[in-house]
Amino acid sequence: MALLEISNLERAFQAGEAPVKILKGLNLTIQAGEMVAIMGASGSGKSTLMNILGCLDRPTAGSYRVDGKETGSLDSDARAALRRDHFGFIFQSYHLLSHLDAVGNTEMPAVYAGVGKQDRLARAKHLLQRLGLEDRGHHRPSQLSGGQQQRVSIARSLMNGGEVILADEPTGALDSKSGLEMMVILRELHAQGHTIVLVTHDASIASQAQRIITIKDGEIVSDEPNPKAPFVATGKVQGISPSQTSSRWVTRFGLFLEAFRMAWLAMTTHRLRTFLTMLGIIIGITAVVSVVAVGQGAQQKVISDINAIGTNTIDIYPGTGWGDVRSGRVETLVPADLAALRAQIYVDSLTPNIRDSQELRYRSIVASASIQGVGAAYFRVKDIAMEQGRALLDRDVTGLSQVAVIDQNTKKKLFPGGENPIGETVLAGNVPIVIVGVAAEKDSAFKDENLNVWMPYTAVMYRISGQQYFSSITVRVADGMSNEIAQAGIEHLLATRHGTKDVFTRSSDSILKTVEKTTSTLTLLIASIAVISLVVGGIGVMNIMLVSVTERTREIGIRMAVGARQTDILQQFLIEAVMVCMIGGLFGILLSFGVGAVFSHFVSSISMRFSPLSIVLAFTCSTFIGVLFGFLPARNAARLDPIDALARE
Repeated sequence: MALLEISNLERAFQAGEAPVKILKGLNLTIQAGEMVAIMGASGSGKSTLMNILGCLDRPTAGSYRVDGKETGSLDSDARAALRRDHFGFIFQSYHLLSHLDAVGNTEMPAVYAGVGKQDRLARAKHLLQRLGLEDRGHHRPSQLSGGQQQRVSIARSLMNGGEVILADEPTGALDSKSGLEMMVILRELHAQGHTIVLVTHDASIASQAQRIITIKDGEIVSDEPNPKAPFVATGKVQGISPSQTSSRWVTRFGLFLEAFRMAWLAMTTHRLRTFLTMLGIIIGITAVVSVVAVGQGAQQKVISDINAIGTNTIDIYPGTGWGDVRSGRVETLVPADLAALRAQIYVDSLTPNIRDSQELRYRSIVASASIQGVGAAYFRVKDIAMEQGRALLDRDVTGLSQVAVIDQNTKKKLFPGGENPIGETVLAGNVPIVIVGVAAEKDSAFKDENLNVWMPYTAVMYRISGQQYFSSITVRVADGMSNEIAQAGIEHLLATRHGTKDVFTRSSDSILKTVEKTTSTLTLLIASIAVISLVVGGIGVMNIMLVSVTERTREIGIRMAVGARQTDILQQFLIEAVMVCMIGGLFGILLSFGVGAVFSHFVSSISMRFSPLSIVLAFTCSTFIGVLFGFLPARNAARLDPIDALARE
């Protein structure tokens, strides 16, 4: 059985409206171990024939068999396997990858064959040594002469065995001395058992082949043996031994590492392009993480301010709800209700509230103030600390004591010189009261500009306002108790005591929930806007990757020629896109912490709170964008035709 066999083979290319036939009904067989020269003038179709023989191109019609296997029905991956396992290519223009050294270029076919790293490195160095390049293994193509580059391409063609070596004008780009050395190497390879198919227009080169085939205008015009070049093949082709090939999973991991390495090389080789590609992702991730951090910081600030008003409290008001015009005439909140409420398990402490307005007089200073009658537990319920003096006591309430605690506004108004107000007597209307304490100012966004004076509610009832019922009652819920349960219990208790539902309640917990819901909605809204910048960044990644595919078309063709499958190319470009987005996401997260530091320097009222969840989600989002927007360029790269890609400069 012939090693290579073509029957009635045709190849046509579309030129305008009508196809142009380059190869016309060729019939040809090549036996294993032959050295065949294909001659012809430029445009005769000899290079097209070689591309079809090497499974880089497909015939338009006819049959082509490799070792008895029909190639016409094979998919792209199967054809890649044929190129990888059977053929070695020696191109006129070398087709070496500029960013890889001689060893890296040589070992490339073995990477796609699944050979272990140590085995392929050892074989690559051995082949380079055989070709006299043992001291040039770590030189890149730009550091090698033309003859040395061609020798690297020969070493690459032998990496997986090179049962059939296809040489396209191998001496065309070399000087006469290097050309002679090249032919010596090819004859040696032939002697070792390799099948050599040599494409040339030089009769002196063809004369060294065993058999000379001449093509003219796409047809074989002669196929004659060359008696001056007797058959000398005596050796056996040394391919990759089974021990050198890795298991399926090791092969996949090796290909992944190779794709990762090539992606990293591509990124570091074009640093500015890589940075500009990342910039959109960096801005997007920074915006998302920072906006969420500001939103959570603002939410915590508002919650803190609400807690400053009253921690875990429930307010009880007369009437059936807000807007009830009868609420002012409802007089059912009375001192007897305090004892009933205080006995409930869910009550930590409570205070009644009676509010009145009076003129305060201290020496020559007169000011209007809010007089609030409260219980001794008021300052615990409202979580207010004392700056000076003491709070109200139970004995003050039971004794109707004419004592008071004032706030900072009142202190500044009545004692502008900074005098100590403790023990001083102030007139509230016509009632003298003694100041026993000054409340500390609370750090809250809800600033009260009124002058507030807190007195025992009994003193306000019987000495100032004459009102025998409360305007409201505030309950502090016991730790560990549910506000909802306490709220329902209070409403049920008072409805039972009063015989009807004549009060309503407001829980600080419901306010907190409303604030949390509102701030979360706003944060989500702003974050959604910030995500748009991520999408824009993703589109930028896609555009740059599409440009990268165009720029690296020749590299893709070289990789396909040595056996890379579509999935290998897809994986390489997809990994590159994902790496760009992941690194951009990482820089974006780090930059957001920098934004937080600057923000805290200029804004003291709100601190940015970085959520680990938002950071993880942002990083995941950047990775997803890499996959999403990198897939199209990667697929385009994988779908390139190898012969078209190789022709692109």
